[in-house]
Amino acid sequence: MNQQRLWSSLQKLATFGASENISEEGITRLSLQKEDLAARKYVIELMKEAGLSVKVDVVGNIIGSLKGVDQTKPIVMTGSHIDTVYQGGRFDGALGVLGAIEAVRSIKESGIKLQNTIDVVSFTDEEGTRFGTGYIGSKAMAGELDETILQLRDDEGVSYEEAFCQAGFQPERYKEAIRNKEEIKAFIEMHIEQGKVLEGNNLPIGIVTSIQGPVWMEVTFEGHADHAGATPMNMRYDSGLAMAEVMLDVEKIATQYGGVGTVGKLRIEPGGVNIIPGISKFSIDLRHIDKTKRIDMVNKVREAIHQVSIKRGVSAKVDVKKSVDPKVCSPKVMEAIEEACHQLDQPTMKLQCGAGHDSLIMANITEMGMIFVRSKDGISHHPKEWTDTEDCAIGTQVLFNTLVNLAQ
Repeated sequence: MNQQRLWSSLQKLATFGASENISEEGITRLSLQKEDLAARKYVIELMKEAGLSVKVDVVGNIIGSLKGVDQTKPIVMTGSHIDTVYQGGRFDGALGVLGAIEAVRSIKESGIKLQNTIDVVSFTDEEGTRFGTGYIGSKAMAGELDETILQLRDDEGVSYEEAFCQAGFQPERYKEAIRNKEEIKAFIEMHIEQGKVLEGNNLPIGIVTSIQGPVWMEVTFEGHADHAGATPMNMRYDSGLAMAEVMLDVEKIATQYGGVGTVGKLRIEPGGVNIIPGISKFSIDLRHIDKTKRIDMVNKVREAIHQVSIKRGVSAKVDVKKSVDPKVCSPKVMEAIEEACHQLDQPTMKLQCGAGHDSLIMANITEMGMIFVRSKDGISHHPKEWTDTEDCAIGTQVLFNTLVNLAQ
């Protein structure tokens, strides 16, 4: 494979949605906004340059195919996403898409004839940053999308359905994106680790064994917006303090169950320095590798919200924006990745995945596996996110061999 070609494509993709000082302010490329649409065109160009036949389905999934010798056989699928969080990094998702294009391009250039077709997919909106729920493209492909998602609105009041239509897609036909289980032999996603395990073990590559499933909740407390100076402390119905108490409860509950809990998005109204908060809205992200323990975490958090609302005299509303079950990776795919590492004399290790990925959804319709690539200092979803050129190349070479192992 061509290491420099891969690196150049990663740096080019990073220009779409980048601030003037990318190392400090990162990349913001939200789903279906102009930066994302421009990046999509670049990905399509790369796929065509690689000799792949390209199509875009009704929800915007970009699919580049390298046809196999026997097209009656199920396809081997690989890929990831190119949308980002606010002020994100260059490699999250992007490496999985561009690395897959480079791997398949190298297969074609090497003259290797494979029995199975390989599809490279850039999924629509994995992150869920703009509309509050993610995995849109993979959910559509797995038959898990419904009309309620299309009615979600972003911070500007634009619905998902409107955003799809403005981008030239046909959301009302979303069921046409569904792929049958018989069509896909396996799905492999290469992704940066977003943690420090590989770095701590001085390894560029890891094999994922299981993936935590996230639950995203949006909580709204409503009290009374009164004057900060004229209202005694014992006569307040402060939604902001209610939110603060629950934030600490989330930390305690996640620690108690050995999972993770995060409050990452907050809004207070009216938002004046001398006004008691009348309304507070905030997100809660709960994750655990064990589904039963995650259910217990969710129930405990719900109870904490209820108790705080009584204590503070505020009303509480909880909306679940996303709920995805944890998944165990396919032993067959893990074996294929392990064999690829052996073929390349590349040391590796097995590890769990704490972040959510399109692989979580694809596991519902096919055998699934993930290749992790080392992250510097474990930093991700941040402008300083970094993976070295050599590690990107090693991960892509492992993906190359894995695809050949599964498709020949």
